[in-house]
Amino acid sequence: MKRTHLPLNALRVFDAAARHLSFTRAADELAVTPAAVGQQIRALEDHLGTVLFRRTSKGLELTDEASAGLDALREGFLKFEEAVQAMQAGQASDRYTIAAPREFYAQWLSHRLAAFRESNPGIRLQLIADENADFTETNLDVAIRLVDGPGDLEGVELAPAQRVVVAAPGAPDQWIAWPGAPLPEGAEGMVLVANPGQALSSAVAGLGKAMLPALLVEEAVGRGTLEILEGPDEGRRAYWLVAPLPQWRQKKVKALVAFLTQA
Repeated sequence: MKRTHLPLNALRVFDAAARHLSFTRAADELAVTPAAVGQQIRALEDHLGTVLFRRTSKGLELTDEASAGLDALREGFLKFEEAVQAMQAGQASDRYTIAAPREFYAQWLSHRLAAFRESNPGIRLQLIADENADFTETNLDVAIRLVDGPGDLEGVELAPAQRVVVAAPGAPDQWIAWPGAPLPEGAEGMVLVANPGQALSSAVAGLGKAMLPALLVEEAVGRGTLEILEGPDEGRRAYWLVAPLPQWRQKKVKALVAFLTQA
C-alpha cells in the first residue's frame, strides 16, 4: 500500500505548540522564531484541511480536530524514537568488519588488532581482503587503503606519506617494480609484480630492491629481514583509515580509530 506523505517537521512543530499552547515557547524549544512556528502550523492546516488552534481571551486552545489526533501523533513520535535507538544500537556492537590489503594486515594491522582485542575482550573481528569493497554491500565498518586522500569518505592517515627503498641483506642490486612505485629515470624493473604486497614478499625473498611505503616495511626492517637503502622520502600515497560519515560517527569506530592512531 502506498504510504501517505507525512509533513514530519510540521507535525513536530505542532506537537511542541500543543504542549505549550504557545508559539513563542514552542519556538524556544525548537530554536526557531515564533514566526517560523506559525508558518509551519499554517502549512500543516492547509495540508490537513482543518484548523488546529483557535485564539481566545485566555490564549491558544486546541480545536477538537487537533485534540483527536494528538495522542496518536505523540505515540508515533515515541515509535520514531524507539526506531532510532534500535538503529543506533549498532554503535555499541562488539563486531567489527574491516577491509585491508593482505600485506598491510600481515605486517602492521594484525598485531595492533590483537592488542586492541586484548584491551576490549569479547569483540569479534571480520577481515576482508578487498580494501576497495563497497561499504554497503559488505557491511563494512572501516577500510584501510593506500591512497592519496580519503576522497568522499571520512578518514585519517595512519602515518605520513613516506616511501623507502628496501632490500634483504645481500640481495642483488636490481629493481622490483610494481604499479604506483616510480623507478628512477633509466632504471629497469627486473622483477615485475602486481602490488606492494608482492613487492614486499619479493624483497624479503632476496629478489632485489623495492620502493615501498615506509609504514608497510616497518616490521620487516625492525626484524632485520629488510634494510633501508634510501629514504624515507616524501611520497604521494599513504595508508588511510576511511569510512562513510555514518560509520565514522559510531562509538565503536571512534574507539578503533583512536587506538590505531595513538602515538
